[in-house]
Amino acid sequence: MSGHSKWNNIKRKKEATDAVKAKIFTKIGREMMVVIKEGGPDPNNNSKLRDLIAKAKSNNVPNDNIDRLIKKAAGDSDKNNYESLTYEGYGPNGVAVIVECLTDNKNRTAGNIRHYFDKFGGNLGTTGCVSYLFSTKGIVVIEHEGELDEDTVMEDVMELGGDDMTYSEDSIEIVCDPSAVGDLREGLTAKGYLVASAEAEEVPSTYVTLTEEESLRKMGLLLEHLEDDDDVQNVWHNWDMPEEE
Repeated sequence: MSGHSKWNNIKRKKEATDAVKAKIFTKIGREMMVVIKEGGPDPNNNSKLRDLIAKAKSNNVPNDNIDRLIKKAAGDSDKNNYESLTYEGYGPNGVAVIVECLTDNKNRTAGNIRHYFDKFGGNLGTTGCVSYLFSTKGIVVIEHEGELDEDTVMEDVMELGGDDMTYSEDSIEIVCDPSAVGDLREGLTAKGYLVASAEAEEVPSTYVTLTEEESLRKMGLLLEHLEDDDDVQNVWHNWDMPEEE
């Protein structure tokens, strides 16, 4: 759940270990508890919940698990006191990092986040110190194996409200207004496309390349520890991550 939605990141999620899958489910589950408290447990009347169910399914969460979580969240709605917090800071060599959290103990969360930045060569900043480098965009990714005609996909994307599209041999990344993500995902699915990911993301305007081995190591560890924290929902950054072999 970090960085700009590049296809290799999505593939890594799909191939994740059971432990990583459990962590992803925990984070999605916490989001579901919040949106169910706000808008109720019926996805037909709660578009945010509908989007989260689609997100869970794209991360291979079984339907039974999703149903159990919705029932649990609906029953515990008065007990959910999660607070949304956003932290901004810098990783090694000035990499911009935004950390979005849902927590029931902000002192614990703040202490943990500051510890991760300090330990791995970064520093926590003030609100607004790096967010100006990002813009919120809807990003929808279609998975394919080279069988889709680019012009046909472009026509469908524009018809459904997409703004831009990048075509590659194994994926198609579509940019849209953040509020249009759900409708675009549902429209593409109805047309038979395999949507691998669909959500609003913080997309950086510029990227930072790291070349020193120590900086690469520390930046990787910073992201690993942030993403492993149950209170952290999303990590956005402008590190131009090297491709995994």
